[in-house]
Amino acid sequence: MDINTFLGIGFAVFCILLGNHLEGGHASSLVQVTAFMIVIGGTIGAVIVSLPSADIHALKLGAKNAFQNKKHDPEEIIQKLVEFAGIARRDGVLALEQRLGEIEDPFMKQGLSYLVDGVDLSVARDAMETEIHTEFEETNAGGKIFEAAGAFAPTIGVLGAVLGLIHVMSNLSNPDAIGPGIAVAFVATVYGVGFANLVFLPMGAKIKRKAARERDRKTLIAEGLLSIQEGLNPRVLENKLRAYAGLPPAEGNEG
Repeated sequence: MDINTFLGIGFAVFCILLGNHLEGGHASSLVQVTAFMIVIGGTIGAVIVSLPSADIHALKLGAKNAFQNKKHDPEEIIQKLVEFAGIARRDGVLALEQRLGEIEDPFMKQGLSYLVDGVDLSVARDAMETEIHTEFEETNAGGKIFEAAGAFAPTIGVLGAVLGLIHVMSNLSNPDAIGPGIAVAFVATVYGVGFANLVFLPMGAKIKRKAARERDRKTLIAEGLLSIQEGLNPRVLENKLRAYAGLPPAEGNEG
């Protein structure tokens, strides 16, 4: 669970409500069911119109990733791959079959099975690169959908405000209701801007960043496994992977 998503949204909402309170406002004045329905319903509708039906899966995947926190430790991955390289160099690639049951990462397990099964190097590379690319595109598309929602929401909020003002203008015979009516009308704008900048756009950015990190993680694994299949020396492999991950050379392996 990515607790930062909840903490960030909660902290932002708290600070906004606190500032509103310090200015003499009341949180209850910001609770308007009709404004919420207009902004959220209108935004969802606009997003659906902009999406091909195939991208609905990407939306679900993106939302799921926004609240998940996958482990990403390049050092641990590299050490495991170097260990596999040592076993393959010492006992042969087939000896790695005994390690398949210990691997929890599905991508690493599948890639290692290619080595054990003697799959051609080019075929194994194509299979792993295709999986990496496909998952990245699907997850990244989820982030773009949230960013699209962030673009639609403020405009839908303005639409809600205009609808509210139309209602106010139709009741000018009651001056006492004009002030409160205008205040209520602008709550839709607050919802539109608030949801866009506190939820949709940040979540879209987070989803896309996580998609890139997962792509880099799997690419690191793929490069390591393919290098093992090529028979690369474990020490050379370690420095190669550390350079790819942006890490300094291992102690004793410099040069």
